[in-house]
Amino acid sequence: MNKYILTFLLISLTHLGLQAQNLRNNPSSNHGNKFEQLGTILPDASPYRTASGAPGANYWQQQADYKINATLDEKALRLHGEEQITYTNNSPDVLTYLWVQLDENQHNPNNESNFFDGNEKGFPLTTGQLDGMDIKKNLEGYGVNILTVADTSGIPLKYTINYTMMRIDLPVALKPKQKFTFQIKWNYKLPERMKIGGRGGYERFGTDSNCTFTITQWYPRMCVYSDYQGWNNKQFTGRGEFSLVFGNFEVSMKVPADHVVASTGTCSNYKEVLTPAQFARWTSTSSATGTVTEPVEVVTLDEAKARELNPDKTNYKVWKYTAKNVRDFAWGSSRKFVWDALPVVVEGKKIMCMSYYPKEAYGLYRKYSTKTVAHTIRVYSKYTIAYPYPVAISVEAANGMEYPMICFNFGRTDTDGTYSSRTKYGMLGVIIHEVGHNFFPMIINSDERNWSWMDEGLNTFVQFLAEQEFDNNYPSARGPAHKIVDYMKLPKNQLEPIMTNSENINQFGPNAYAKPATALNILRETVMGQELFDYAFKEYCRRWAFKHPSPADFFRTMEDASGVDLDWYWRGWFYDIEPVDISLDSVLCFEAKMPSGALEKMVEVKSGGVKPAEFIHISRIRNKASGMKFLVDQDTSLRDFYYYYNESSEPETTKMVNRHENITPVNEEELKAYAGKYYYELHLSNIGGLVMPVIIQWNYEDGTSEVDYISAYIWRKNEFRVTKTFMKEKKVKSILLDPYKETADIFEGNNTWPSKDAPSRFDLYKAKTIGRGQNNEDNPMKKAQK
Repeated sequence: MNKYILTFLLISLTHLGLQAQNLRNNPSSNHGNKFEQLGTILPDASPYRTASGAPGANYWQQQADYKINATLDEKALRLHGEEQITYTNNSPDVLTYLWVQLDENQHNPNNESNFFDGNEKGFPLTTGQLDGMDIKKNLEGYGVNILTVADTSGIPLKYTINYTMMRIDLPVALKPKQKFTFQIKWNYKLPERMKIGGRGGYERFGTDSNCTFTITQWYPRMCVYSDYQGWNNKQFTGRGEFSLVFGNFEVSMKVPADHVVASTGTCSNYKEVLTPAQFARWTSTSSATGTVTEPVEVVTLDEAKARELNPDKTNYKVWKYTAKNVRDFAWGSSRKFVWDALPVVVEGKKIMCMSYYPKEAYGLYRKYSTKTVAHTIRVYSKYTIAYPYPVAISVEAANGMEYPMICFNFGRTDTDGTYSSRTKYGMLGVIIHEVGHNFFPMIINSDERNWSWMDEGLNTFVQFLAEQEFDNNYPSARGPAHKIVDYMKLPKNQLEPIMTNSENINQFGPNAYAKPATALNILRETVMGQELFDYAFKEYCRRWAFKHPSPADFFRTMEDASGVDLDWYWRGWFYDIEPVDISLDSVLCFEAKMPSGALEKMVEVKSGGVKPAEFIHISRIRNKASGMKFLVDQDTSLRDFYYYYNESSEPETTKMVNRHENITPVNEEELKAYAGKYYYELHLSNIGGLVMPVIIQWNYEDGTSEVDYISAYIWRKNEFRVTKTFMKEKKVKSILLDPYKETADIFEGNNTWPSKDAPSRFDLYKAKTIGRGQNNEDNPMKKAQK
């Protein structure tokens, strides 16, 4: 009988053993833990919130309506206000008191949050550090002064202030469906934001007496009373942001006569506060019926410069605004403001996209800001719900903070008019992010005080989508899986789960912004696929628009609307801190072929290996393949020097060692069906602990490649080690796990077969110096902008 020979090609890669696992349900088993349903970790369904993640048949929420008169005292740097609040009790509960937020008491010198963080000092100590240690002196005079709290008849109401919270005791219990109206008068010293900190206040410009004012968290606001928590009267420490009630606003702002006001809502008296020329520009722009492609300056640069040279600090004007169904209200005021506007139509609705900025930001904001606002509204409307408000505003204010219809962002050129790519993309990113907050949490109104990730993380995720639709080569800082690796490989005592209260997070940016955004991006691109994910995500936004969702509502809706069991994913990414580290430990290769007569000897082959293509994250590849039209291609005026500049990369080298052994005779007839096939048995281990899909790129000897995606369920029967065999039609030259860096694998050194040489210290030094000097003042790339 003729004989065929089965030849085994074996490459052995060994790695360190598995790290200790934090198993929850069955500690003595190697399975049945990470894929267990969340069960009692999530709250029970109720008539208010269903097990599907939707609002229940008896869902309710409170309402608070405000009428506010405010006066900006520019000379004294104080804000004076009086308000009337009408609170509607839509709950089934009887309320005997109300809780009101006094956020500006964050700066009260006696507020406990100013003292409960550690503050180790470095050496040598500077005078600035020493001055900063005298907190009570630095904060002297700050905080809210409550002048009166009374009912509509002027009868005083009993109240108690507890740092940033004020309890108002009701004279008569407030029953379900009843309303209670009361009045508050207050004032406070405006903080200088660049020194004192905080979200609102004023900013000085050198020795110039003309300031920009950002009036935020400025009025006593109602706390949320909900079905799942009762009163959310958790103190505001500056970290966990806001939990707020929807309502309607009527607000009048009395400001210096030459100021321009940007605000939540729509202005009802532009004709009274603008010059005739400005009002004509506004009327022409806001009433345009055709397509407008360029923003129009309602208040011009020359007008702003003229006001700065001749400030009117004696006379006042009153600007009147209304806003419906919003959870908050903020505004900015300055004689320094240039104001431009661009009407856009998004899903059949006209929206005025606008920007307000001082001359110091003109070089960047005039070119980019309003168009970026419009782009953000379009993209977010596509992935969430149609933008419901009439305006969307970006105000340049050297920081980043968001409120309904208005946000405050940075973006200034250097004094010579140039700017670095870091400044440009930082500005674009913060505008997209803060405008995007109109959706999370201003519309999909999550509880920021407890769960920062529900607004910051979800918003950062959609920000990434908007950035990639702005420019397919946009250098997104958060979203791509490989960007979170440095955080996820930190020592475990420096990490905490995403499902951690806002105040207790050690590294707030990576935990509340980057990791949840990355988790959602991986879920969309790698686990669920874009179609299933996009439908479920949009359904969550539709269900919970203008309502108060909880984490369980999000988790349940994503599963309910997609038909994908994701409990293992929520458990690993949101409730745990384990990283991804999947190791390709060894590969057993075999094929059926005719022997050449003599046994093959062991041969060592050295090769340059396979040079991987320049890394492009998977979203860019799929976006381009889909035919997506990017904003910088549709509007080439948004291209600048940095659009055409790309850094280079150094090639990598690999070494391959082949060894032939175990020549075994088999039956000819049995082999006929398998002749010409190649078989590869992959031995994988889960070193990191976080179960994830296994993505395998096969690079063949003929120069072609293909990628296999294996579901994370491959780990369900053994969460530590898996063996998987594949049949291929062609001979494999090399194997690479996670070729597009989709899973946030923290160690790529165990992802290849054959193994690669580690780069030398000299190679690392060369890579580090590529592109150095990009932000240097003498860099010709920067000067080329002129």
